[in-house]
Amino acid sequence: MNIKEIARQAGVSVATVSRVLNHPETVAPKTRARILALMEQMDYKPNWFARGLNFNKTDTIALLIPNIMNPAYVEIAEGVESVANQKGYTVLLCITEGEDIKERKYIQTLIDRHIDGVILVSSLLNSDELDHLKQQGVAVVLIGENSSNSSEPMVRIDCCAAAYEAVQHLLNCGHKDIALVYGKAPEMENKRKIEGYCNALKEAGIPLRESYLIPEENTIEGGYVATRKLLALKNRPRAIFTTSDLLAFGVIDALRDAELCIPEDVAVMGFDNIRMSSLMVPKLSTVAKPLHKMGLSGARLLLDVIESRRNGDMAMKDIVLQSKLKIRKSCGHKERIKEIF
Repeated sequence: MNIKEIARQAGVSVATVSRVLNHPETVAPKTRARILALMEQMDYKPNWFARGLNFNKTDTIALLIPNIMNPAYVEIAEGVESVANQKGYTVLLCITEGEDIKERKYIQTLIDRHIDGVILVSSLLNSDELDHLKQQGVAVVLIGENSSNSSEPMVRIDCCAAAYEAVQHLLNCGHKDIALVYGKAPEMENKRKIEGYCNALKEAGIPLRESYLIPEENTIEGGYVATRKLLALKNRPRAIFTTSDLLAFGVIDALRDAELCIPEDVAVMGFDNIRMSSLMVPKLSTVAKPLHKMGLSGARLLLDVIESRRNGDMAMKDIVLQSKLKIRKSCGHKERIKEIF
């Protein structure tokens, strides 16, 4: 069943049926009612994708995230979906597994499907590839920094400043031997966190120890493996700062297996403040990244970009959200004045 058959049986033109679907107020009430009744009787379902192409709008956006197993990305996705649902948009979720080839493949598929816009989380695309997306009429927003030095609209936090604050707090708690376990991805954000870590140590007059810098996969298992390496050192650290809560969970697991007490023997500080961080024993001190708000802001910004492209306006280019230190038991802050569960 197609629109031509509906028009034939209703005794009207295809254009009239099209107006009933797109601009029903322009069709006489009796004619409109007759056509709608016929559609219902024949269980006719319009091809909304084709209609969208006619209006150069499919009301569909895509969200590309590196990993569905990381709760941080899930919280971002929840924020994106909330805004999209309110505004009548459908969200296509694409999992890139942190692979540039897979991300590029998804992008081409989305271009072929005439997607209205994409939100790229910790993207690996370069500037030329982002420009190609825009040239194809696809609006782009980034959540989190990437290495392209792109001028695309972006939602982020200041990872360098956030890491600096976390390490400074460990220093204020009396810890001087502070190791850093950092994920290999997302690359640019973790580079910023390393920079903040180094700045805090330098300001405190503490020399950087290369043996205290351990790169691993951004997983619980990665945190565990990194901690075993640190514990094998002659001078093991008294505190471990990680670039994600998942890594911190692995650190805590490894310290327990080594029969070390947290924070009495080794203090631990994470990054992200995913929901599980406050359920750990001891509760995990961490940098609270406003994950859900980043998703909300990214979706709102993307819809603004889509609208501005149609109107010839300029959308906001950069949104920097505020991180916050969540001080709990794992870092050894005795007074716990700043503790927030």
